[in-house]
Amino acid sequence: MPFKLFKRFKRDGSFIWHYRGATTDDYLRGSTGTADRRKAARIAASIETRANEGGLPAGKGTLTFPQAVTLYLKAGKPDDYLDKILDYWKNTKVKSIKAGAIRQSAIEMYPGCSGATWNRQVITPTQAVINHCAELEHCAPVRVKRFKFERKVKKPVTVEWLDTFCAHARPFNVALVTLMFATACRINEAMRLEWKDIDFQQRTILIRDSKTKQERVAHMPARLLVALANLPRDRKPFYPPETTLRRLWDEDVAKTVEAMPGFERLTFHSCRHGFATKMLRDGVDPKTAAGLGGWKDVALFFNTYAHAMKEAQLTEQIFSTPTARDEASPEQKQEVRKEK
Repeated sequence: MPFKLFKRFKRDGSFIWHYRGATTDDYLRGSTGTADRRKAARIAASIETRANEGGLPAGKGTLTFPQAVTLYLKAGKPDDYLDKILDYWKNTKVKSIKAGAIRQSAIEMYPGCSGATWNRQVITPTQAVINHCAELEHCAPVRVKRFKFERKVKKPVTVEWLDTFCAHARPFNVALVTLMFATACRINEAMRLEWKDIDFQQRTILIRDSKTKQERVAHMPARLLVALANLPRDRKPFYPPETTLRRLWDEDVAKTVEAMPGFERLTFHSCRHGFATKMLRDGVDPKTAAGLGGWKDVALFFNTYAHAMKEAQLTEQIFSTPTARDEASPEQKQEVRKEK
């Protein structure tokens, strides 16, 4: 599989082309040192050719973590969070990567984060890579104990929250929050968007599911169309790394709180919850709502987002179902009022 080229932007707005990809026995990434795409492509191709002269080691115990990642990606597995994990382990042999060391790596890579983050962004992908290679009989499998964490029901973004945030946020965040709320896309799916994926005439957006690797086409409401149209076209719509996106998000949340005391900080994923909650509250059936938002498992969707309907006051409507009273003629309804 040819190396992929991607831009890495500097603080001054300039960029350099970087490359990444799997070779015969390794997973490589780095800078081409140029902003010229054709030159960068030649440099990356040359590096790939030289790297492919080797081969995977034959025996167990010699497999390195980059080589394990190569096998994993060649099988069509997701690459989420692997760059940071690769930077951590470098050329460590897989046989040396034990369960306790994987848990420790999570703490060191994401200090101060929750157990949920450590599980999702380190333990799950690291174990998946190693166990995939174990199935190919290149190494022994590994089992890693997950970190405990308090499972909280994530508060969903509402239209009111969205309006308030957009009134104080920079155009970049206005487009991002509107996209995630209107299409239920995840933050890493938003980061993968290219301008070619956005069809302003048909008002559609091609979203690549970061979990299943499947694609779906989402509708672009008018408000989202305007927000995206206000972004510059000289780079991907949402080009910064996730850490930068979170910093920009937090800055605009803080600005909103300053202007509107009591405004609550919600996360990227709260937008996906907001989509599901709004659909259910608007009476959209779970199967349709799940399909529109990219959920494959309708039961999981309903079990996760049914909290949107858990409002005690809804029982006030228990007797407000279609009845003979609702279907009565105007004359009959007038008789009822007279009796009262």
